Amino acid sequence: MPSIFRQIVLAVAAIASTGAAPAVAAPENAGAIKTTDKIPFQTQTVARFDLPWAIAIIDADRLVVTTKPGKIFLVDHRGGDPLEVKGVPKVEHAGQNGLLDIALAPDFRQSRRLYFTYVEPGEGGSSLALARATLNEQKGAARLDDLDVIWRQMPKGRGGQPGGIIAFAPDGKSLFLTSGDRMRPETAQNPDLALGKVLHLTLDGKPAPGNPAIEAGGARAETWTSGHRNPYGLAFAPDGRLWLHEMGPKGGDELNLIEPGVNYGWPEVSYGDNYNGTPIPRPPSRPEFREPALYWTPVIAPAGLAFYEGSLFPAWKGSALIGGLKTLTLSRITIDGSGAHEDERFAMEGRIRDVAVAPDGAVWVIEDASPGRLLRLSPL
Repeated sequence: MPSIFRQIVLAVAAIASTGAAPAVAAPENAGAIKTTDKIPFQTQTVARFDLPWAIAIIDADRLVVTTKPGKIFLVDHRGGDPLEVKGVPKVEHAGQNGLLDIALAPDFRQSRRLYFTYVEPGEGGSSLALARATLNEQKGAARLDDLDVIWRQMPKGRGGQPGGIIAFAPDGKSLFLTSGDRMRPETAQNPDLALGKVLHLTLDGKPAPGNPAIEAGGARAETWTSGHRNPYGLAFAPDGRLWLHEMGPKGGDELNLIEPGVNYGWPEVSYGDNYNGTPIPRPPSRPEFREPALYWTPVIAPAGLAFYEGSLFPAWKGSALIGGLKTLTLSRITIDGSGAHEDERFAMEGRIRDVAVAPDGAVWVIEDASPGRLLRLSPL
C-alpha cells in the first residue's frame, strides 16, 4: 500500500476510533465572487471541435482531445489540422452522456497507453465504462489498438451525471475514478452500487489493495469515498492530497478533500436545494458527513481541475484551476491551513469544460460548445 495512502487510512481510523469528526473551519461560500478586471494571460485559439470534453497533455506541443459525440483527436500546437484517432468504441451520446475523460498511462512514453471513460450503451440503458488502449501512430494516421474495457458500472440504467474523471495515484500504481449518481440521488448512499462514489482501482481495473472495504467484494471493495453527486474534477495536489469538485443541485457546488472511507453526504445534506424548491439539510446538521472545503451558491458548475506547478505564472504556483460552465469563467483556488479560497475568477468567452497544464507552464482550456475552442493561455 503506498505510504501516503497508508498514512491517510491510519489517520481516518484513528478519528473513527475516538468517535469524533476532525475539527475543520466552516467552508467558504465563493458563489458571489466577481470576475477580476486584471487578466494576466492572452488566449490563442489552436483548434475547434464539436462538443469537446477533455484534454490530456502529451508534451508542450501535443495533446489529446475527446469530444462527447465519440471522437478522439491528436493536436499539434505547432500547426496542422487535428488528427482523428480511429478505433474508438461506440458511445451513448445524449445530454450529459458520451465520450468523457482521457488520461495518459503513467508509463505512456514506453507503453503508449491511453485510459479513457465513456457512457456505454447496452441492454437496460447505459453505464460508465473505463477502457484502455494503445495509441498507434504511423504515416500520418492514428488508431487505438488492443482496446480493453477494464471496468464497467453495472447494472446499466438511465440518466445523466456520469462522472468519469480519471486521476492516477502519485506513485503511478493505481488510479481513482469518479462515478456520478446518474440522476438517481439515492444511489450515492447505497454501498452496493458504484454510483455517487470515488473508486480506487488497479491499473487493470480491479479493486486496489488498501481500499477501506477491500474484503467486502463487489462495489464496496472498489469504493474509496461515497456521497457524491456529479463529480467532474479530480486531481492530486503537489502535496499528494486528492481533491474533487462536484456540481450541486440548485446551489451547493463543492470542492472536497478526498480521504478514504469518508461519506460526503449527497443527497442527505447539501449547501443547495432541490430543483423543485424543497430544502435539503445543510452539512453541519449531520456531523457524520464531511463538509466541503469550499462551496459555491450561486453555482459556477465546475468542470476540469488542474494544479498549477509551471513557471509561466509564478503567482499561481500550487493553485487549483477550475473551469466554470455556468459562469463562463476560470477560477484560481488557493489551499492552505485555513481552508480553500477562491482568489481570482477570470472571465472567459465560453463554458470552460476542461483545464490542463503543459510542461512549459502554459495552461490549456477547452470550451463546451459546438464548435468549442481549444485555447492555450500564456502570459501577456
